[in-house]
Amino acid sequence: MAAPARSSALLGTLLALVVVAVGVAGVVAGERDDSPGLQALGALLVLGAVTLRVRSARRRRRPPAA
Repeated sequence: MAAPARSSALLGTLLALVVVAVGVAGVVAGERDDSPGLQALGALLVLGAVTLRVRSARRRRRPPAA
């Protein structure tokens, strides 16, 4: 794997982890404040970050079309 691709993958992973952490914080804060909307928003952030990261990793592994 080339250096730019590796740094891009690392940056994507770090960004996904930050978004997941914000989402988890939203779920916890929503639970504490009894706010179902904030909990749902936090859960959507977590699911979205994980989904986009997995899609990105799958695309990177797929060989180019001939």
